[in-house]
Amino acid sequence: MSVTTGRVVAGRYELSMLIGQGGMGQVWTAYDQRLDRRVAVKLLRPDKVAGQEADELRRRFVRECRVTAQVDHPGLVTVHDAGSAGEELFLVMQYVDGADLSDHLAEHDPYPWQWAVAVAAQLCAVLSAVHAVPIVHRDLKPRNVMVKQDGTVTVLDLGVASVMDTDTTRLTHTGSPIGSPAYMAPEQAMGGAVGPYTDLYALGVLLHELLSGDVPFAGSTALGVLHRHLYEPPLPVRRLRPEVPEPLEALVLRLLAKDPQHRPASAQDVYEDLALLLPARGMPTGAPLDPTRPFLRPHAPWPDRARTPAPQPAPATPVAPAAEKPDVARAVDEVKRLLGEGRITQAVDILGAILPAAAEQHGEHSPVVRTLRKQYAATLMDDGQYRRALPELRRLAEERAAEAGQSDPQSLRFRYEAAQCLEQLGEPAAALAEYRALLPYYENQYVAGDPELAHDVRRRIGHLLLALGDRAAAHDTLVRLLHDAERLHGPGHPFAAEIRRTLEWLGQVRG
Repeated sequence: MSVTTGRVVAGRYELSMLIGQGGMGQVWTAYDQRLDRRVAVKLLRPDKVAGQEADELRRRFVRECRVTAQVDHPGLVTVHDAGSAGEELFLVMQYVDGADLSDHLAEHDPYPWQWAVAVAAQLCAVLSAVHAVPIVHRDLKPRNVMVKQDGTVTVLDLGVASVMDTDTTRLTHTGSPIGSPAYMAPEQAMGGAVGPYTDLYALGVLLHELLSGDVPFAGSTALGVLHRHLYEPPLPVRRLRPEVPEPLEALVLRLLAKDPQHRPASAQDVYEDLALLLPARGMPTGAPLDPTRPFLRPHAPWPDRARTPAPQPAPATPVAPAAEKPDVARAVDEVKRLLGEGRITQAVDILGAILPAAAEQHGEHSPVVRTLRKQYAATLMDDGQYRRALPELRRLAEERAAEAGQSDPQSLRFRYEAAQCLEQLGEPAAALAEYRALLPYYENQYVAGDPELAHDVRRRIGHLLLALGDRAAAHDTLVRLLHDAERLHGPGHPFAAEIRRTLEWLGQVRG
């Protein structure tokens, strides 16, 4: 399907100018005919991937758009709309007037180190909000960062990298990992579990580039670049820019640690270190695209000139609504309807609100409440709210184990889903410990044996070992898994092929 200027997407968004293009899609400036405003439209083509993966990509695209919309932060591009039009998926976003960070860097040589600190501090504020959802950006790089006219920074493409990378171990048809090799953390390159620590590494690469003018690891091939990420230490930036403060150089080196456990604990911690280096409040230079301006004059109008504030109406006196006793049965029907329409976030809110009333009416341990809590946990998982789902799943697992024993399949399933939450929340060591504790149950045919689920747990263990930097143990785990998977399914099965590709890639990089 060709895309041309003037085409109207979804009966509403008239495409205006192509501003970006990649292997799987395009980005256009467009005109929202309904609200009379300029927007950016990203068009993705699921048919560019293998046929059996197209439906999965569509499902993940819708889910990631929904999860992304949960993040409310001024430094994150606003998502207005998403859906499908024919063979394409479309994402409608806020149009950002400014320059991407790559162009901004090219226009200022050398890039002032104070600007680099200001950009990184703003990115930390965004990442802190994103990681709290939790979402991992996976593709933080200068082309995905815009510097607006007032100096504020806006992050683009949140969630889209996660959609493209339908599995962190999956390779493209050219044999390269999905993502941007120059900014890719070692655990991401090796197919390990990604987490907030992965974005912090990319932030370190970006900060190194702003300060030195180049990424820390370059090369003529993607494989060569990834090999350097894995095995070479970065050059300290003060050897290239002696005026860079020593604490800033030390922070960049910590962000670029090969082992995720040696990086800063969170984006919040990085922000606190950067805050000590930010310029004091005062007057900005007056030039547009100055990233220090938000710190010099927080929330000041742009351009800097006095304005008479508009008169504010007197606040209205709120009227408290009359308390109504919730109707549990009606709420359950409403939840079913919402889930049937794909309105998962609303269903989560209703389930969370109705649970206390249901417990009061039917009893905390009644079958009705137990069923509602299972639905609540499952819906939280589906909505990507892993931090809220984790305690619910743990409680369900403990209660079920107390009733039916530690090897009860339902209790084990709750624990397995809790481990998935830990993985998504960027706690690889805790997730690894839980998967290892579960594995004997799934491998014991006389208890709750499930070979396919056991293989999935072993695959996750291998990925987490990669994320934690234990490549030798990950290699051994995946080699044994490949042997067992081929014996169970045959060498041509997709699961065995996926493990084989990961091992081939691991062998290439190790070699």
